Amino acid sequence: MSDRNPTADLDTAAAEQARQQVDALYRAESRHIFATLIRLLGDFDLAEEALHDAFRAALEQWPRDGLPANPRAWLVSAGRFKAIDTIRKRSRFDPLPDDFEKRLAAESDDVAGLDGENVQDDRLRLIFTCCHPALAPDAQIALTLREVCGLTTEEIAQAFLTAAPTLAQRIVRAKAKIRNTRIPYQVPALADLPDRLDAVLRVIYLIFNEGYSASSGTTLTRHDLSTEAIRLGRMVAELLHEPEALGLLALMLLHDSRRAARATSSGDLILLEDQDRSLWNRDYITEGTSLVERALASPQVGTYTIQAAIAAVHANAASAAATDWTQIVALYNLLLRAEPSPVVELNRAVAVAMRDGAETGLLLVDAILARGDLSDYRLAHAARADLCRRLGQVAAARTAYERALSLTAQEPERRFLLHRLAGLPD
Repeated sequence: MSDRNPTADLDTAAAEQARQQVDALYRAESRHIFATLIRLLGDFDLAEEALHDAFRAALEQWPRDGLPANPRAWLVSAGRFKAIDTIRKRSRFDPLPDDFEKRLAAESDDVAGLDGENVQDDRLRLIFTCCHPALAPDAQIALTLREVCGLTTEEIAQAFLTAAPTLAQRIVRAKAKIRNTRIPYQVPALADLPDRLDAVLRVIYLIFNEGYSASSGTTLTRHDLSTEAIRLGRMVAELLHEPEALGLLALMLLHDSRRAARATSSGDLILLEDQDRSLWNRDYITEGTSLVERALASPQVGTYTIQAAIAAVHANAASAAATDWTQIVALYNLLLRAEPSPVVELNRAVAVAMRDGAETGLLLVDAILARGDLSDYRLAHAARADLCRRLGQVAAARTAYERALSLTAQEPERRFLLHRLAGLPD
């Protein structure tokens, strides 16, 4: 006879199933739950602690009690009660506010009525809190990427091209300022919204960029982040009806339309010119193009709208050969006047190379690098390497590819650069 205990096997299976459910919920819901806990508790660090306490409680109780009917509400409620216990323990040393018990009762009713619309409102409240004008612009972006989207400090540091400890201190100071100056957790009044729009759009764009081309790791994209950025972009566009909000949403949709064609089944990078355009999301292209046209009709055209117009030219070209590079260069000229920057200048140089030839483009790229601009920007060296390769300048191409490799943390990009290096003639 077997010594195995069927009951123990069932308990183990239940525990494993519960762990998988909790893991899935954490990936899908943790930032939503976190935003609601901030509203209920009024403190970033307390809400973060409560979030993790709630998921630990789920791992302990769900194998025994089963999955609750509303897991999100259960987790919010569990996190809130854990936080209340923490606050009451601390009250032995620090007195509680006079209205604390009254607030607890009101918040209990709020949790009981938790629904999808309230949760979405919490995310929008959190974005505007993180993007409050009392915070420095870099702190606004860093805090939102960390708290709204759950990026790690290291991932945000990659986006900022700064040291992780410096970035961490920036986030700590921003949270302290929100707490100490009592920055409200709310969507601003309609009259104040336009002034707050710039920071919010920049944050959403950085979130999308991290999803569209992950700064590091084993995958080319992070679909969760790009999807989240598009969802946030829709919320802001619907709330404000501002041309630049429409332009940013269009830009994200048009870029994301190519996601299915940007990598092989094994995760290797596929360049735009080599992508299977039948895999592009035509619904996103149609919607994005329509949004671009609406944004371009406004008296003032912003930088997101111009970038979206460039993306629309690519998206609506029947093939790489049919791309209207003259129009793209003209749009980059406009973008460079609106937002002078070495990165925009680099992108324009690549477009000029496609229109006028690799030699002309290489002269422009070399001029940017000669100024010292973008010397640590991997895409500048990758662009130079490709132009040298096309011109048969093998030694220069090899040096540029090696420099790009030294600056690249993402594995698919590294494999692509290594493949290019290996393909150079001796």
